[in-house]
Amino acid sequence: MSRKIPETIIEQELLQTLKTVKQKHHQLAYLLGFYQCMRISEITTLRSEHIDFNRKIIMIKQGKGGKDRNIPIAPEVQRYLKHLPVKCQDRALQIAFKNHIKKALGKDLHFHCLRHSGATHYLNVKKWNIRIVQQFLGHADISTTQIYTHVTPEDLINKMYEQ
Repeated sequence: MSRKIPETIIEQELLQTLKTVKQKHHQLAYLLGFYQCMRISEITTLRSEHIDFNRKIIMIKQGKGGKDRNIPIAPEVQRYLKHLPVKCQDRALQIAFKNHIKKALGKDLHFHCLRHSGATHYLNVKKWNIRIVQQFLGHADISTTQIYTHVTPEDLINKMYEQ
């Protein structure tokens, strides 16, 4: 059985989409999905007491599988955290995202594509080691992380002509 590779967006497309979003809590949610690679349920349950600004850590409580994990706060997200909590339930946030991404990019994408996109961004653009990306995503098995990280045709071309 073949598995369909989820579509991803690049950072520029995220920023382009954010320009069409008026609600600050939606902007924060999309930033958390991309730069923090957080699941929608982790975003909608995130509270200000889960943020340690001194240590620059987001403490994700009871994520998938009931697991807790701590992740560093991305600089791109830091100033938006004042808009916590995200005032949406999972389904409402999913619908809002679909509408915003359709308006901005003309694409039909699910919110979870932000997690895939962020993982791919850290691997290919920021040049993070896959083991670091695995820890960041909270995966027990590195093969799960490999599903989340995508190599674009541009990445292959750049690698081919790298000197």
